[in-house]
Amino acid sequence: MPASLSLPLEVDGLCYRAGPDLLIEKVSVTIENAGVSVIMGPNGAGKSLFLRLIHGLLGPSAGEIRWAGRPLDLETRRRQALVFQKPVLMRRSVAANIDFVLKPQGGQYRQRRDQVLHQAGLYRLRNQAARLLSGGEQQRLALARALATDPDVLLLDEPCASIDSAATLRIENLLRQTRERGVKIILVTHDTGQARRLADDMLFMHNGRLLEYRPAAEFFAAPSSEQARAFLDGKIVI
Repeated sequence: MPASLSLPLEVDGLCYRAGPDLLIEKVSVTIENAGVSVIMGPNGAGKSLFLRLIHGLLGPSAGEIRWAGRPLDLETRRRQALVFQKPVLMRRSVAANIDFVLKPQGGQYRQRRDQVLHQAGLYRLRNQAARLLSGGEQQRLALARALATDPDVLLLDEPCASIDSAATLRIENLLRQTRERGVKIILVTHDTGQARRLADDMLFMHNGRLLEYRPAAEFFAAPSSEQARAFLDGKIVI
C-alpha cells in the first residue's frame, strides 16, 4: 500500500475546554501506521470531540496537532474527509450529491462519480432522491461522497450506530477496500465487535483522557487500564 502523505499524526498536550469544563485533557499521541485506528470508550469519553479537533472543526484550548509535520491548515484538511454519525446529505439526487464535490475539480468527473457509486453499491439508485434512501444507504452515500475526493485520511464518527446488520456489513466491506487502497482510517465506534473486526490499533479514552494506544491484538488480549478492562467486560464505566 502507498504511504499516506498525511502521516504521522502528532498530537501534543491537546486540551479542549468548554466554559469551566475541561473535556479533553492533555492528550498526546503519535499515529504513524497506515490501516485502521479505532477510538473507543464509554459515553462522554471525548471520542467524537477528539475526532473534530484533529480534523480542525474545533480549535483546541491548548496543545498542538500536526499532520506530516504540518499544522492544521487548509491544505491539511483538503487531504481529509469526515463522515458523521448522522449523514449530512443535500436535497438532491444520489448522483448530484457526488457531483457536488467532484465538479469543482473539472475534467471527466462523471466517470469518477459512477466509479464510487458502483463501489458503494448505489449506482442503480443514482437518480433517486437522497432523502428517500434507507438509513444504511444514506450512510453509504455519505461515505462514497467522502471517498470521491480521494482523501489520504478518512475520519468516521460512529458510521454504523443507527443502521442494521446488513448495512453495517456493507459499510465494513467498503472500509476494508478503502484501507487496502492505502487510505488511513480513524474510526470512532462504541461497537466492540466492529473494533475487533476492523482495528489495526486501538485508542481508548475515558473522561477526556487517552488511557491506552496499542496494537489491537494486544489491547483486546490484555488491556492495561482498569477502565478498558471493565469496558470490554460489558460493565458500565463512569
